[in-house]
Amino acid sequence: MLSRTTQTNEPARCAVLLPVLAQLPQPLALIEVGASAGLCLLPDFYGYDYGSMRLAPSAGAPVFRCSGNGALPLPAAVPRVVWRRGLDLNPIDPHSAADVAWLETLVWPEQEGRLRGLQAAIAIARRERPTVVKGDLSTDLEALIAAAPQDATLVVFHTAVLAYVTPQQNRDRFADVVRRSRAVWISNEAPGVFPALSKPAPPTDAPGSFLLMRDGVPLAWTRPHGQSIDWFDGR
Repeated sequence: MLSRTTQTNEPARCAVLLPVLAQLPQPLALIEVGASAGLCLLPDFYGYDYGSMRLAPSAGAPVFRCSGNGALPLPAAVPRVVWRRGLDLNPIDPHSAADVAWLETLVWPEQEGRLRGLQAAIAIARRERPTVVKGDLSTDLEALIAAAPQDATLVVFHTAVLAYVTPQQNRDRFADVVRRSRAVWISNEAPGVFPALSKPAPPTDAPGSFLLMRDGVPLAWTRPHGQSIDWFDGR
């Protein structure tokens, strides 16, 4: 605890990102800032259960359950990802026993389902080896954007990351960089991270919810670990 920082890498958050990713022109090139071990860079390797619809996983992959309201645009398939990169101040190595032990420690003790999902996602990351580059989202993002293939829809996304970027002007500067680029920007953060952009969102009766936005437009309220998504789409 004295030598590390919180780097929770919750792969179940892919369940709330998937409805947005599935709507985009395929194939996709993904950049995740604050990627930790890169587990959320692998949405196409997991299974999903939205109650009324299920996307079956590959053998050995976890199935992430996410409840959605009637407005949720259910994805018909996982996205086709042809390129993926992560950016993190201190990337977590899924092949390191010490790094994996730290990720497991960050799962709350009673949440055994989350732990099993994390362990299954780590096994996939060990096989697929998503690239996570050591760097700062404030200074190193543009180089990754420039390296992304031109023939795929570029997506820059983050979830539960920008709260650690202070002050507000640094978050706004990051947002300006993404919005000036050719990337689709997906943000899944506490509403206070971008208070001006969050204003059009309807109120929620679930304290602690995250706000899912595409290109700065609020789309849905989500639970922090991908448990549910309340879609309203403010566009």
